This record gives sequence, C-alpha cells and structure tokens, in this order.
Amino acid sequence: MTGNGTGDTEALREDIRRTRVELGETMEALAAKADVKKRLKSSADQARERVREQAALTVARVRAQSGLTHQQGRTRQGPAPFIALAAGAVAAAVVLMIIRGRRG
Repeated sequence: MTGNGTGDTEALREDIRRTRVELGETMEALAAKADVKKRLKSSADQARERVREQAALTVARVRAQSGLTHQQGRTRQGPAPFIALAAGAVAAAVVLMIIRGRRG
C-alpha cells in the first residue's frame, strides 16, 4: 500500500473494469438464451441439415441396392408398389374417419 492511496485506487479501477467486462459477457449470454426466435431458427436449420444428410444417405443406399437387384437377368420391383399401397390405405382410413366423425 502506498502512502497516498493511489495503488488502492488503481486496483479498484482495474477490478471495476474486469467486473464490467464479465457483466457484459454474462448479459450477452443471457440475451442469446432469451432470443427464442433465433434459437428456434437455429434448431430448425440443424434439423433441416440432418434431414438432407439422411435423404442423401437413403438415396445412395437405394441406388446401391437397385444395382444389386438387376443381377443375373432378374429384376425386382422393390418397395415402391408396397409404399403406394400403404399410402392409399392410409388415405382411405383418413377419409373414413372424417366421414364417420361428421355423422356421429
């Protein structure tokens, strides 16, 4: 400690400056957490990217499998007819549920 007290004053000023910097960083972090719209957009962007990656992997897998199904002169139709049949059944079930809901 110095006789005139300037050492304590400088230390206090440095401590106040550090505290202000830390407070500013804390406020920025809290503001980022409170920005729900931005967080949802970020989450949606991440989900969209994951879906694109999965779609690319699925396309590559289907293409690889379709190359294997044409071996030995035989061809296989694959799951497309079953998917169309399932989609039709689901659509019919939805229509029936709507009709029954309006009657009852």
